[in-house]
Amino acid sequence: MTDLNWYQTLIKPALTPPDGVFAPAWVFLYISIIVALLIFITAKTPLSKREGYIFFGLQMLFNILWTPAFFVLHKPILALCVIIILDIFTFLNIRGFYKCSKLAGILLIPYFLWLLFATYLNAGIVLLN
Repeated sequence: MTDLNWYQTLIKPALTPPDGVFAPAWVFLYISIIVALLIFITAKTPLSKREGYIFFGLQMLFNILWTPAFFVLHKPILALCVIIILDIFTFLNIRGFYKCSKLAGILLIPYFLWLLFATYLNAGIVLLN
């Protein structure tokens, strides 16, 4: 599905980590996302969880869309648009989770920070290529 040969030909921005960093980072992040969701689902609160569920679904949709936009279609500009929307929905997801469960919201912060870093990398690729 992903075309790593194409990726290897790109000029990458400073601070691009070695390829071996991405898989372990995403494993950790997806575990924290799942744990945050489970905590959110089971949180006892009089508040509506609707906002948290909506933004969780939207951010996961855009998370899924980024890989084909970048690696399959080879469209870094489209991928940059996708990841910026992902950043926004993830921030709103954190806020929605935090209202009902502080821990669930906090657990999404490393994911959000990684997305901001990934946005920098994506933007750098757009500018350098």
